[in-house]
Amino acid sequence: MPDLPTPQDAAEAALFTESWDAVLSYADLCTSGAASATELAGEAFALGIQEARSAGSGPMRGPARRVLPVIPLLLTAVRTTAATWELAGRGHRLDPDLRLWLNSEKAARYHGMPLQRPIALRGLRDLQESDAALLWLAEVEALPLPVVARRLSLDPAAVSSELAQVRGLFRDRCHRNHLDTPMDAECRSYARLLDAVTRSPAADTPEDLSRHLATCVQCAEAAACLRLAGGGLPAALAGGVIGWGGLAYLERRRRAAEVRLGAGRPVAELEAGEPKEGASKARLVRNSLLAAAVLLSLVALGVSMMPMGGSGHDNAASDDADSQPVGDPAPTLSSVGAHPSGTARSSTRPAASGTATDSGDKNPDTEPQGTASATAGNSPDPTRSSGSGSGSGSGSGAGTNAPASCDVTYDLVNQWPDGFQASVTVTTTKALDTWRVAWSYRDGQQVTQMWDASVAQDGSRVTATAADYNKNVAADGSFTFGFLGTWDNSKNSAPYGFTLNGAVCK
Repeated sequence: MPDLPTPQDAAEAALFTESWDAVLSYADLCTSGAASATELAGEAFALGIQEARSAGSGPMRGPARRVLPVIPLLLTAVRTTAATWELAGRGHRLDPDLRLWLNSEKAARYHGMPLQRPIALRGLRDLQESDAALLWLAEVEALPLPVVARRLSLDPAAVSSELAQVRGLFRDRCHRNHLDTPMDAECRSYARLLDAVTRSPAADTPEDLSRHLATCVQCAEAAACLRLAGGGLPAALAGGVIGWGGLAYLERRRRAAEVRLGAGRPVAELEAGEPKEGASKARLVRNSLLAAAVLLSLVALGVSMMPMGGSGHDNAASDDADSQPVGDPAPTLSSVGAHPSGTARSSTRPAASGTATDSGDKNPDTEPQGTASATAGNSPDPTRSSGSGSGSGSGSGAGTNAPASCDVTYDLVNQWPDGFQASVTVTTTKALDTWRVAWSYRDGQQVTQMWDASVAQDGSRVTATAADYNKNVAADGSFTFGFLGTWDNSKNSAPYGFTLNGAVCK
């Protein structure tokens, strides 16, 4: 992948670290493989940062102008880069549904006549950059307000009231843009009524207006932006600004915020901000040593209690189904060489150069909003560990102990000092209505963030549970999820003991 831009100062370095994860998350939605996602994210990141610098937005140098905040600007750069890939004959590396969207009239709206572009995109662009950043971080990235206040250098005590004011400003801009949009007589006749109905949370929508909103895309988009109550604003922003995959990206960012910040993390700690680099690395080292010590103790205890000629059991998982014995570990795979990251938080940004190949096809979304899965092929890769198990594979739920035929591919996409990115692809011969995949690490690795699944880790045992939008898998189908993790920079061997819904995959 191409080298990422070099930060000009400390403010840009912090901005790069905060933005890279969002770019990679959306790029992963747009591509058919994890390696392609990293390459697309790198190209789009360079393009977006160049555009941000030339526009002088946010902490970048230059006069402040009314442009998109940095994160949505970078996300639109991902969409633009994907369109460039399609035109350059590299479209086979993109999600098939994204390719259809890029060649449709829907995509043309985002770079066509300004008055025909989505209402949310125009409304966000009309805000001052600082106000737009506040709205985006709080609504789409789903960050707690104390964290948003720290990032934007706002008063934590006043950030809630400022957000309410920005929401009102956004609604006013969207209402004005809706009235400025060329529309037919029927749409024009409903404009005033639409404004009045969406102002009051208790107002009922008349039947004729409801029927009109069901058939008119522009008026429906306007209604979503004008109705601040009801929780629809994040979806309106994500869909209107990003376009394809907006709702799937929104779901990923909410799950990422939960994993990154932790459900039980004290508010006082959030207000104090994230720890500095030295403290973060020290904590990482302590946690890695502790995990390694616990793992060695368990292994020693298992060996001491094991009869001669017996086999060991892997560590207990977060649920009973996955705590059953698993097969002996496969031979350790050679790990990718470490690369210097050059960033303050290397666990969220890959190195400038990687060793991954474009062999790991991920699960493409069969709907523009990432609502289904398709079969992913397995191709040889020196960084992959694969196996197959036998048994039945009914989709009886996360708690089922029914055996399931499965084949697992573990792809180490990229690796850098104290961090790595990986993906897991599972193929099942039976249809599933939900899934839960578990595995164990040998070297004390810790999963820090996961997309397309929720994660739980107990010691060395990791459990990934399906998201709502990809839990159904057809017979002989496959699904893929990816994640970021940490390691101690001495050894990062492949995991072992994979199970699907409690059944061993050998």
